[in-house]
Amino acid sequence: MSSIWMIIFVALAVFELITINLVSIWFAIGALASFTVSLVSSDTTLQIAVFVIVSFITLVFTKSFVKRIRTKDPIPTNLDRVIGKIGVVTEEITKLNPGEVKVDGKRWTAVANKKINVGSKVEILSIEGVKLSVKEVKEED
Repeated sequence: MSSIWMIIFVALAVFELITINLVSIWFAIGALASFTVSLVSSDTTLQIAVFVIVSFITLVFTKSFVKRIRTKDPIPTNLDRVIGKIGVVTEEITKLNPGEVKVDGKRWTAVANKKINVGSKVEILSIEGVKLSVKEVKEED
């Protein structure tokens, strides 16, 4: 049975190397543990139990670590790439009525907490639905 566990371990390790997505590493570790147990005991039930338990334990204890590794900064899409950019007000914005801002060559409906006049520069804070939330940028002389 030792050779079967070693074959399973090698197959899972090769599969992990090919996919590089951390999908089978826990089972490879479980197979390696079962291989070690198979050198000492010929009880197949014990070997399978070790495989399941070790695979489960490594999965549970490494889940948060793997999540941190796999989580990367999101790449801005067409919509959210305007956040943080400076635009120009093309239609007056008031607290009660949305106006219009031109940013990155496109016109957007925009809202703000205060009145912003046409021609003023604004910074895009966020996107709320299909409207930009903006604040006025004071120009320094």
